[in-house]
Amino acid sequence: MFEFGITFKPDMPPERIAALAKQAEDAGFAYSWIFDSHVLWQDPYPLLTLIATATKEMRLGTCVTNPAVRDATVTASLLATINRISKGRMDLGIGRGDSSRRVMGKKPTTIQRLEETVKAISELCAGKQIEYEGRSIQLNWADGGSPPVWIAGYGPKVLRSAGRIGDGVILQFADPHLIKWCLGFVREGADEAGRDFSKIRVMSAAPVWVSEDLAEARDRVRWFPALVSNHVVDLVSRYKADELPDELTAYIRDRKGYDYLHHAEVGSSNAEFVTDEIVDRFAIVGPVQEHVRRLKELAEIGVTQFNIYLMSGDEEATVERYGRDVLARLKSQ
Repeated sequence: MFEFGITFKPDMPPERIAALAKQAEDAGFAYSWIFDSHVLWQDPYPLLTLIATATKEMRLGTCVTNPAVRDATVTASLLATINRISKGRMDLGIGRGDSSRRVMGKKPTTIQRLEETVKAISELCAGKQIEYEGRSIQLNWADGGSPPVWIAGYGPKVLRSAGRIGDGVILQFADPHLIKWCLGFVREGADEAGRDFSKIRVMSAAPVWVSEDLAEARDRVRWFPALVSNHVVDLVSRYKADELPDELTAYIRDRKGYDYLHHAEVGSSNAEFVTDEIVDRFAIVGPVQEHVRRLKELAEIGVTQFNIYLMSGDEEATVERYGRDVLARLKSQ
């Protein structure tokens, strides 16, 4: 089943976030996610608690947290608590760390630490006793089960990790060619671990803008390929050129830098190097029929959830129009 989600940049008033989540649930969206960058924006977990109380069936999660900004036992306790509040609706989206680490001058964590953290969180949320830093610990009260785990990444190594340990994979772009390239590594990881690749859920996460005015639409979401460029720069530093597709790396050649204080911000100078062609590939813009066409294309290559990065302005109108004109049309076909 093809599902829809939304992701918040938590710089809005908490009441507005809760109201938008309820609006999205009523419009047919199945997931509500929140960025976790605790220095730049509000902490996600109190906001997820508000969303849990404002909604009834919508699943909730971090998109994404990382192994380093909170101890794994703290993250497990937070997830297990909100799982109780939401009656089991929590998901864990996690990666190696980007803005929440880099804004403090720190690097992303290792894949080994990512996998160890996921294992510890999952077992603690299930109420199991584990050995952690030389001590036996257990969340005796955790009774909501382990949240499904979504691994975010771009590079072959972390994508194989998603195949080995993830219930889902988070791919931050809507480019079918690049998504197919990524899924090849997810499949390799699943095969290594003896897992069924077909059961791993696939998220394409990107902003959208519905409009006949392509120039306006592109400018509303141009910040997004600039955000992705931070991960691409990291990849280029760790892989040989022939190990990465030119369709992913070529566009950063004119990138001059990145100011995290304007992360995911419409109109930011961070995006000055991003061309229209890259915007059209990475995000979804244009009239309703173009959104429907692109979403069908994503579904055909194995995407199971399209997650709108809801931070390009006019958020209430975007949710309303997508629910009325895009979700409804797809469900009727």
